[in-house]
Amino acid sequence: PSQLPDPAIEDQGKDYVRPILNKYAAVCVRCPGYGTRTNTVVLIDAEGRVTFTERNMVDADVNQWKTSSYEFKLHT
Repeated sequence: PSQLPDPAIEDQGKDYVRPILNKYAAVCVRCPGYGTRTNTVVLIDAEGRVTFTERNMVDADVNQWKTSSYEFKLHT
């Protein structure tokens, strides 16, 4: 089954971020005892604005994820 787009990150970010997340969301690896537990997306625009979004699995439960987003501007 397809993992894209990932519903857990589809609602994150501003309107300019959503299309990129939908297109480039990471494929999840799921095997017994091993798998994807964290997904990270870092976006940097031409003006040096950074959007860092990370999604972490909670208690090794594939149905529970915590998403954190940070926005900042790079120093010139």
